[in-house]
Amino acid sequence: MPSRQQRSERAAPPDSLRPVLRLLTAVLAANGVETPQTDAEMLVGHVLGLSRSELRVLGSRRLTAAELDELGGLGDRRARREPLQYVLGEWGFRRIVLKVDGRALIPRPETEVVVERVLDLVRGIAAPRVLDVGAGSGAIALAVADEHPGAQVTGIDASPHAVALARENAGRCGLGVSFEQRDALAGLPAGPWDVVVSNPPYVPVAERDSLAPEVRDWEPAAALFANGLTEAVARSARDVLVETGAVVLEAADGGAGEVANLLETLRYSGVRVTQDLAGRERVVEGRR
Repeated sequence: MPSRQQRSERAAPPDSLRPVLRLLTAVLAANGVETPQTDAEMLVGHVLGLSRSELRVLGSRRLTAAELDELGGLGDRRARREPLQYVLGEWGFRRIVLKVDGRALIPRPETEVVVERVLDLVRGIAAPRVLDVGAGSGAIALAVADEHPGAQVTGIDASPHAVALARENAGRCGLGVSFEQRDALAGLPAGPWDVVVSNPPYVPVAERDSLAPEVRDWEPAAALFANGLTEAVARSARDVLVETGAVVLEAADGGAGEVANLLETLRYSGVRVTQDLAGRERVVEGRR
């Protein structure tokens, strides 16, 4: 015999929350989305201005024609494997919410550990000067400025599109971070800097075909695939850091040891590797 919930859902109008969520979840699953129910709930919540917990309470709420139309467009984009973050148009990173789109990489949880290391290194310095190389959406630079109000932070990126996005995010967050278009492969701004930090492109090109469609087909290739920036930043940072300044680099899964060896070869001291939230060696730092 069907349960009370099953009978209720069967009787619910097709434009009410439960049937809509069920249908959207099925569509996303059929198109290979890894977390179809979670994504469906986030898309519906975005359209309705509700949290996922509120959706569960208001399961009988009916969607208007305009809401269904908007949700249909967003659902189609996600079904084509456009990243959820791009579909939503914004994403949280530490204490700030950033605008995100195809101009830059999506901020990821492992990069939050990079910010933690920078903040620890500048703790006790009233107005540290921090350079973020390959700033992308501005996530690292803006998070550092947000959590250390005295920090003087500059971000550089070779992509004018990424720089434009980072500047939009600075305005959105109300933070006075400067973003400049500059190719770090040609050298770094003179500073001197207390910390040079970078989440450089580090995915081997040979791994392209193994990446999820959300990454391979939508995120900017120039920010994904290794192009020598890790070594270039490590080498150039020595010339622009203050005497006891530090370089902080995000590394590929399984690549932290190689980056640590690079820093030791370049005569950085106190080379340290930090694990990310999943327990993988991810962040490498060293002092000049």
